[in-house]
Amino acid sequence: MSLEPINRLMQHARHHDYAVGYFESWSLDSVQGVIDAAEATRSPVIIGFNGEWLAERQGASTQELRLYAAMGRAAAIEADVPVGFIFNECPNDDWVEHAIGAGFNLVMPADPGAPLDDYTRRVKKLTTLAHSQQVAVEADFEADELDVIAYAEGAAKFVADTGIDLLAVSVGNEEIKLHGRLPLDLQRLEAVGRRIDIPMVLHGGTGIEDDSIRAAIRLGVRKINYGTYMKQKYLRTLKSALDTDEPNPHALLGNGSSTDLVVVGRQVVRDAVLERIDLLGCCHKV
Repeated sequence: MSLEPINRLMQHARHHDYAVGYFESWSLDSVQGVIDAAEATRSPVIIGFNGEWLAERQGASTQELRLYAAMGRAAAIEADVPVGFIFNECPNDDWVEHAIGAGFNLVMPADPGAPLDDYTRRVKKLTTLAHSQQVAVEADFEADELDVIAYAEGAAKFVADTGIDLLAVSVGNEEIKLHGRLPLDLQRLEAVGRRIDIPMVLHGGTGIEDDSIRAAIRLGVRKINYGTYMKQKYLRTLKSALDTDEPNPHALLGNGSSTDLVVVGRQVVRDAVLERIDLLGCCHKV
């Protein structure tokens, strides 16, 4: 269907009361696995890469960013379902600017250690640039120390001051949760939803209980991020696939057979996405 504008994805999700899953990728096989699952379930989806990982690796270059952008954009354009494409959670504003021009249609500047006034100023500047190029912006408002009302009012002010398109909220969700799943603070989430008119986003979907996911969607969450459980499953499966006495390297890399690690990786990502995507209510919405 092609790369779908983020605002159009969010409008459809809002109208039909579901959330779009962002299943974070790190390679071509993982991108393909996410799209395979979306096509199998006829679901809109968001693909993308972690901006902090891309920007802060040893030897990182914006030339390489353009290669990742070209790969993800090509995959989105060839997909048979609507696909958004995010440059996710990057603390480096220069890299966010490069991503805006490289082909992503959603960017997320994220810098948890920055003072709120500084982060607000930077996000506003990036949002102005992004909107001039038809790119949407997501940003987060954490402030866990605030009570329910103060948090909701602060979030609403942040949205108004920056002009962002999506707001990632901090309501008991925990990123990179390796074990277990916990409920959300739904009172806090509801308070924010009453004060803003843009879609809310949950990061750390891996560690959120199913009932809380369903409730959050009813309260206005339109995008939910997943990554940790996918990499956990991917690594377990590849470790098992490597436990072999096969002497021929071509049987494990590059021949396209069922033992090819690239094929195995694509399939395990597809299966991981299929484990969670139905919960979002987005299946068969295409």
